[in-house]
Amino acid sequence: MIQNDATVLGILMLVLGLIFYTANLPQKGWTKFYGIVPPLLLCYFIPGVLNSLGIINGSESQLYPVVSRYLLPACLVFFTLGMDWKSLAKLGPQAIIMMLAGTVGVMIGGPVALWLVGNVSPDTVQGEGPEAVWRGLATIAGSWIGGGANQTALKEVFQPSDRLFSQVVAVDVLVAELWMAVLIYGAGYSARIDARLRANSSRIADVQHRLEGLQLAHQRIPATADLMYLGAVGFGATGLAHLVADFIAPYLANNYPALERYSLTSSFFWIVALVTLIGLGLSFTPLRRLEYAGASRLGSVFLYLLVATIGMQMDLGAVADNPGLFAIGLVWMLIHALVVIGVARGLRIPFFFAAVGSQANVGGSASAPVVAAAFHPSLAPVGVLLSILGYAMGTYAGYLTALLMQWVSR
Repeated sequence: MIQNDATVLGILMLVLGLIFYTANLPQKGWTKFYGIVPPLLLCYFIPGVLNSLGIINGSESQLYPVVSRYLLPACLVFFTLGMDWKSLAKLGPQAIIMMLAGTVGVMIGGPVALWLVGNVSPDTVQGEGPEAVWRGLATIAGSWIGGGANQTALKEVFQPSDRLFSQVVAVDVLVAELWMAVLIYGAGYSARIDARLRANSSRIADVQHRLEGLQLAHQRIPATADLMYLGAVGFGATGLAHLVADFIAPYLANNYPALERYSLTSSFFWIVALVTLIGLGLSFTPLRRLEYAGASRLGSVFLYLLVATIGMQMDLGAVADNPGLFAIGLVWMLIHALVVIGVARGLRIPFFFAAVGSQANVGGSASAPVVAAAFHPSLAPVGVLLSILGYAMGTYAGYLTALLMQWVSR
């Protein structure tokens, strides 16, 4: 019904604004509702409902190409720009170990789940070309190691069909939110779980006080100049990445065509890889201080708009066509959970680090701070720091996971 992209953009922003407004209302009805239905889920599904009812046309709209090509790379720069390596090191090796354990759990879980479900139900994992199931699952790998930005990056690299992507987005969101609910519930019993893990959680209090002081000392209200600097850094890096990728991708395609099999001839792969490296490089410079002026918050705005444009391509009717994909998602998450808990048990690492390290992979910056804050509000920055690390690794680790799933699918 509505074909004007300016109008569609306005609708999407109104939807996002309404979701965030109601999510922050103090009334018990809204708090109970959002205690069951996470805001991120609505950011995907309300645009999906609008598309499924024919109110907007996600497949014809040019919003997603614009957002994915321009706002997504800038978003990755904003998230990686604030990498505070000193604070991350002060968290101690336990935080990093659990973050990496979560990453390994996702990388192992994807191919193993695909193989297990494929042996039981071969039809679930079949498909050729854009309908190849491993291509859709590759986007979940990006989402569960980094977040929505990495998911979109791998979608552009591996090019699953819109129908398949609609199905895997539903698996991604529902399974991930189920796991987050388990972690938040476990936070209320962290002392008992730590006793079972034989872990000493005394260091977490030190981390809590250190992060409180860091936030109070540096956070500020952004001035107009700060926002202009952020625009210059984010979109300057995006433009540079596009320029370099326009040379690298055609060169590889013409001289090394066999690399197409690994998507290395995709210009979008190089755009994402380059902006991530640029963001990480800038985190060693004084520009890292832009994080205190709201770099990651601006990145979050871009990310939620990206989520909405992904959702508007979702055909909710297609989700029911292949319910076996949910079996893959559940087995995948179970393997991830077993790896995380197993490492925590073996190394006697507190449940806090296990939960936040896991969610920094699976949920990214949208929900890792929520899980951290469930233990104590001042610990939310731990989730932010680890999720930034997830964004830095998500595209690369997700890419390797996708290649493993492609190999398993043969």
